[in-house]
Amino acid sequence: MNTLSFGGDLLLTLLLHVGAASSICAWLARSATFRKVLFTELRDSDQKVKLMLFVTPPLAFGVMLRIVGQPYRAADLMLEGSFLLGLLGGRVVGPLGGSIISLPAFMHHEWLSMPVAASAGLVGGLIRLALPNTEEVWRLGPYTFLSTPRWLVRVFRGKKVTWEMLPLAACVVLELSRQALGYATKPQWLFFLNAGKSWGLALVLLSTVMAVAVPMKIWNNTRIEMNLEQHQQLLLKARMDALTAQINPHFLFNTLNTVSSLIRYDPDMARGVVIKLSNILRRLLRKHETFVPLHEELEFIDDYLDIEVARFGRDNLVFHKQINADTLDAFVPSMLLQPIVENALKHGLAGKLGGGELAIRTELLDGRLIVSIEDNGVGIPKERMPQVFDEGIGISNVHERLRVLYGADFRMDISSREGKGTCIRIEIPEVVPALTEPSIILPATKI
Repeated sequence: MNTLSFGGDLLLTLLLHVGAASSICAWLARSATFRKVLFTELRDSDQKVKLMLFVTPPLAFGVMLRIVGQPYRAADLMLEGSFLLGLLGGRVVGPLGGSIISLPAFMHHEWLSMPVAASAGLVGGLIRLALPNTEEVWRLGPYTFLSTPRWLVRVFRGKKVTWEMLPLAACVVLELSRQALGYATKPQWLFFLNAGKSWGLALVLLSTVMAVAVPMKIWNNTRIEMNLEQHQQLLLKARMDALTAQINPHFLFNTLNTVSSLIRYDPDMARGVVIKLSNILRRLLRKHETFVPLHEELEFIDDYLDIEVARFGRDNLVFHKQINADTLDAFVPSMLLQPIVENALKHGLAGKLGGGELAIRTELLDGRLIVSIEDNGVGIPKERMPQVFDEGIGISNVHERLRVLYGADFRMDISSREGKGTCIRIEIPEVVPALTEPSIILPATKI
């Protein structure tokens, strides 16, 4: 009763067959765990078990649907699914997974179903083992069969053979073997789509190839997307490294200039500055993270300002802090405040006659952290305000880091009056963005 009538019945069944394979693989690709299994080419035992746990239940359910009634015969993907498991999991996962998929058919007295499924899985696993690079299995696609004439020409000319033709040929051989076994044995011992005439058999072979190639193409696209995401994360880390590398030499350059000037007239103070500098460098080496609690950032600023007080003199620099206690545990980008404070001292207060004042204020407002740094320095000329984010290292660096980390979900405003001072106000989410996942946070450096 497996013989299909020619025309609409045959074409509809084969289209549904390929459609079922595509739907199942697309549904599986929605799982983050399954995507991780796909992305990892060298899978350990746990990942191979996960691969079987994801793939075998829906395929076994498809076999059960086919047993229920003839209208569901297109849902039987036993041969294709077993072969796919072998290609992806190897020569152990393939036969074992194929045996699990074929269990409903075997219990329905289709005695050849389990040997055929296990053999298909073993063939897929052996092909994976034979490939010089396991990544080659992902080159199989829906249109690979169109390259068969060119592949044959290359073989006859002794040129390099493309390996994606090997899984393609295996699909054809496995389906032909199933057809031969189905004709040679009792009909109920093995299910197969009996198309009758030769052109119908060609369509069945094509549907078998497509039921393997289409899932491989969909899953490969998923892997490519994950690969692009990983490269974007690596690029982000590289950009953050580059921006942080700009900050530290800039800070060291100014500090060492301070030390060099102090050595001439106050060696004891110079020694104290060197000790403070060594404390700062020790902290930088011990903990190099993208985000830190605000209280650590403020402690860093205290150490930094001790050095700058030695540079300006205690009578020439007054530092005020108005810190909301609720903000101390909020996470902020590392080295967020130091470049801004340094910029205020260097460009705002250094040119001011008389005492300079610097104030840092923090508050939480509607789930957002607001940090403002204000000085009473010389201010920024109006003609320079439009280019303030593009000039220098300090402010432009901080703005770029915030843009990389938060996208559009931040604000950095600068207000200034000539002769009165400058205020920089930063507004960021209180919650650390998703970019701070373990794959993004830079590891701690041991000393």
